[in-house]
Amino acid sequence: MEYKILKITIDENIQLITISRTEALNALNTRFFDELNYCLDNLNPEIKVLILTGDGKAFVAGADIAEMVDKTPEQATAFSEYGQKTMRRLELLPIPVIAAVGGFALGGGCELTMACDIRIASNKAKFGQPEVNLGVIPGYAGTQRLSRLIGLGNALFLLMTADAISAQDALRMGLVQKVCEHDQLLTETMELAKKIASKGPNAVKLVKHVTRTGLEMDFDAASKMEAQYFGSLFGNEAKEGMTAFLEKRQPKW
Repeated sequence: MEYKILKITIDENIQLITISRTEALNALNTRFFDELNYCLDNLNPEIKVLILTGDGKAFVAGADIAEMVDKTPEQATAFSEYGQKTMRRLELLPIPVIAAVGGFALGGGCELTMACDIRIASNKAKFGQPEVNLGVIPGYAGTQRLSRLIGLGNALFLLMTADAISAQDALRMGLVQKVCEHDQLLTETMELAKKIASKGPNAVKLVKHVTRTGLEMDFDAASKMEAQYFGSLFGNEAKEGMTAFLEKRQPKW
């Protein structure tokens, strides 16, 4: 597939996906989901961290209203489900996914950031779920992820008022993990990605899997799963990591 919306760059074992549909503030349409799925289907197994960002003054300003306006209820449901399945793939991807948000992350854009594992925002970023302004609700599992990330009260406040909040308010609520100067966004995000990529690769994959899977399980069952995966790393990666620590050297993963 020829990319018309996404730009793909690779720096060693870190892949950067830039959403570049600036004439529409990077609004999400069917073509975007097609391209992102194709990208994930063909992800190099050597990649250790994936970064998503947006060109111009928006990360993603929302779903494409021009594409949605004439849809029937059945077509709208299918469009919602396609977006949900695509974003769910980011959550289930074995490697960490970081959203670098330098502008508007509204509606589907905010939902896309929430499907990532970590969110870094510039001080110019804005977040919100303005769907009720259009007489609809979020369609890419935004109602579900937002409440899990920032709590029920904060989620309902944003969902019902349609207010856009600043990066600092998003940080206060726990929607983002770090705020930096706008011109340092990709530098800061790349430094974070490189830090994660330097850790035990299987340990990083398992910590994502166990943490995300455990959220949907009974606590005791999730703890047992953690112990099993903890033990599975011994004899290979854990041996090298602990030996390197005792020998005061960098591990050779």
